[in-house]
Amino acid sequence: MDIKGKVFRYGDDVDTDVIIPARYLNDSSEKALASHCMEDLDPDFVKQVRAGDIIVAGDNFGCGSSREHAPLAIKASGVSLVIANSFARIFYRNSINIGLPILECPAAVKGIKAGDEVSADLSKGEIINETTGEKFSAEPFPPFIQNIIDKGGLLKSLS
Repeated sequence: MDIKGKVFRYGDDVDTDVIIPARYLNDSSEKALASHCMEDLDPDFVKQVRAGDIIVAGDNFGCGSSREHAPLAIKASGVSLVIANSFARIFYRNSINIGLPILECPAAVKGIKAGDEVSADLSKGEIINETTGEKFSAEPFPPFIQNIIDKGGLLKSLS
């Protein structure tokens, strides 16, 4: 799967409460969740994000509560990939379950700035900062997990 988009950059410990604030969890439709994604951290995110864009963040992305709404809100907003130094384990698993591509790559996080254009080949774990030409390597998912992501999530991969 080839991905290409503009980068939104965030720091460490971005928790699920700022990814999708709890006050919006009474409507679990993807469109409603997307309309409030990152609202408390970056009020302009939903106005600026476009299909294919990429989030780059520091350590422990997706920490906090275990709600599956957080990766769903990100995916529904149009984000095609999240690259971070590390992910909270439940967010990591929830992302795979709903088919949101994620990669852990500290070198890429260090070398990518907000607004950069980035491309990625998930099957190879290759990340290219198209703005600077710098290339990074992440550990790709094993084929069975990549299949889940490619099909849009765990439930879709079973049908």
